[in-house]
Amino acid sequence: MTQDRFERGEEEWKKILTPEEYRILREKGTEPPGSGELYHNAEKGTYMCRACGADLFTSDAKYDSGSGWPSFWQAVDPARIKTATDESMGTVRTEIMCARCGSHLGHVFDDGPRETTGKRFCVNSMSLKFKKE
Repeated sequence: MTQDRFERGEEEWKKILTPEEYRILREKGTEPPGSGELYHNAEKGTYMCRACGADLFTSDAKYDSGSGWPSFWQAVDPARIKTATDESMGTVRTEIMCARCGSHLGHVFDDGPRETTGKRFCVNSMSLKFKKE
């Protein structure tokens, strides 16, 4: 299930996001490990893009990877996540972004639970909003 694109100019994003949200979502920043409000969240519900509200992950796919960031083994729908090669920080990683608005979420790695998809979607808490069931 895809959603309509959600586009805003950078000046508009600056007006609706806090400076820290803007740094992470629009400038591809990261929050310190273990600092995010959703890292230890164990409630049932849906994790949405903080910028546009698109449903991205569910609590059923969340697990404790020990990485310091909320981790998921799959997205609600693969079409909700856009990827790009990230060669910053002296290594090659796969960046994940909200497909609806292009906001930076984090990175995906191939070291997730083998009994599921084997993926670890490592996401900044600041990139997400949580909707409790």
